[in-house]
Amino acid sequence: MIIKQLYIAFLAWILLAAPALAQGRSTTLDAVLARGQLSCGVGGDIAGFSLADGQGAMRGLDADGCRAIAAAVLGDAKKVRFVPLTAVTRFTAIQSGEVDVLLRNTSWTLARESNLGLLFAATNFWDSTGFMVKAASGIKSASDLNGASICVRSGTSTEIDVADWTRSHGVKATVVLIGDVNAIQQAFLSGRCDAYATDSSQLAGFRFTQGANGNTLLILPETVSPAQSGSMVRKGDDAWFDIVRWVHFAQVAAEAEGVTSVSVESQLTSTSPDIKRLLGVEGDLGKSLGLDNRWAYNVIAQVGNYGEMYDRDILPLGLARGPNALVTKGGLQFSPLMR
Repeated sequence: MIIKQLYIAFLAWILLAAPALAQGRSTTLDAVLARGQLSCGVGGDIAGFSLADGQGAMRGLDADGCRAIAAAVLGDAKKVRFVPLTAVTRFTAIQSGEVDVLLRNTSWTLARESNLGLLFAATNFWDSTGFMVKAASGIKSASDLNGASICVRSGTSTEIDVADWTRSHGVKATVVLIGDVNAIQQAFLSGRCDAYATDSSQLAGFRFTQGANGNTLLILPETVSPAQSGSMVRKGDDAWFDIVRWVHFAQVAAEAEGVTSVSVESQLTSTSPDIKRLLGVEGDLGKSLGLDNRWAYNVIAQVGNYGEMYDRDILPLGLARGPNALVTKGGLQFSPLMR
């Protein structure tokens, strides 16, 4: 009888412990800690998201997302190795383990999650496909693109977006596929294509990099296939997935709570239970992720909250918050409870 009771108790323990045992410790986290550096896949050529400045430092929303993960995991936002990837090589790089996380302006689609062995962890930007033309072309609307040639970057979801839109709207257009972003932009500027189609944010970033000549470029008012982009990780390492996802949520929660890189130090003495838990003053949220309890404090102090990143990286492109505002302000960015 005693043996039977012990057996039943053992089975009950196994069932209760199964979720924790299945997740275990993150092998990716262990690799990053052993290396002392986060390997982060970015575009490296997308203004506002990942583009080197005059001193060679990678700047942009995706680049700052990499820094935030490094701050959470290693306690130092500078411990990042940025790996520039093309639209074609990005998925192979994360699948093979060349990079620990992919933050490369990549749209979240069913096929990418079901076929590639990858998971989208968080949405750092809500976007849509758009069209750019030269103002002197006289084209004012996407419906005017009938008979036009459209430059599209190969290996991206924009290929499908443009094909679907032209077919459903009865627009006869010639799609010119080019793999390299600089080549496609030069093809558009040189007149090889009448229009340039890509994410609206990338169009704004490209126009921004043209300086005064940006006034000669027009982004058409219509957008195609609204989508979200963000961080991607490999399937099978749930603990690492949790870390990458909750780093983003921590930055969104910090903005919602009014905690900034400037005020975070003084907020350590806040009486708000939510802020105390967020900053690791109370509770063990960090330990539950396999991190130091000050993980979110390090993220906010060194990189800032989500709003700070957006203002620093995206607002200069002329893009208002729109759907990237907090859900309490009419946008789509939100954080589940940090508790």
